[in-house]
Amino acid sequence: MHECAKADFRNFSAFRAFTLSCFRAIQKQDNSKETSKSENMKKRLIILSGAGMSAESGISTFRDSGGLWDKYPIEQVATPEAWRANPALVLEFYNIRRKELLGVKPNAGHFGLAEMEKDFEVQIITQNVDNLHEQVGSTKVLHLHGELMKVRSVGNETDIIELNAQRPEIFIGDVCEKGFQLRPHIVWFGEAVPLIEEAARLTQTADIFVVIGTSLNVYPAAGLLGYVPKSVPIYLIDPNEVAVGCSGIHFIKKGASEGVKNLRNVLMC
Repeated sequence: MHECAKADFRNFSAFRAFTLSCFRAIQKQDNSKETSKSENMKKRLIILSGAGMSAESGISTFRDSGGLWDKYPIEQVATPEAWRANPALVLEFYNIRRKELLGVKPNAGHFGLAEMEKDFEVQIITQNVDNLHEQVGSTKVLHLHGELMKVRSVGNETDIIELNAQRPEIFIGDVCEKGFQLRPHIVWFGEAVPLIEEAARLTQTADIFVVIGTSLNVYPAAGLLGYVPKSVPIYLIDPNEVAVGCSGIHFIKKGASEGVKNLRNVLMC
């Protein structure tokens, strides 16, 4: 029996007060249902972000001339062979990269994507190892190639430790609780990408798919385009020409900050 039917009302005032409280409770439930329904109706916006997303923040890419990668060739610091040959050099390189990250801030593109969570269900799949998406409040970020501010045990890849501004470096001799050396929590060239299947699954759920700041030359990440449902619009934000092997893509030839702003205007029309 409903509470309204069981109440013992001894005067009109009590009846009126109780009726009003019932009405407010029902109204609150209806509003809650409407909010939940509205959230469930949000379109799923899947973002694939690459190095160009963070370049505006001052993070150098391995294609930049005169940058960090010129001093440290990929084969010497970002492969399993490099780790076996000279782990100290590898650690030195990633220590420098962490210090670089601590000295930069997210750009307007990062903020723009976080802001879009108000109107869309945003899932970011990033090739970047920085944490700039998280710094501005993006809630769903999948890092395909690992995370710069994390390290893991060479004896157990699930034993992951997060570093911070107070401790941004690791060296030979820094070990996990079980005594194994710590290494960068990075997917190096030549290693499998553990989260690529999850990324492909997420891509298949897209209502809108957006590529930002990537040349689409690095596989398997570039192959995610093949998982976008045929009816789903694809937007590509990059100031440079990007060769894409499929038609129907909407190009926004801008950097990340201006491009995300333009994208929002287009999607909100």
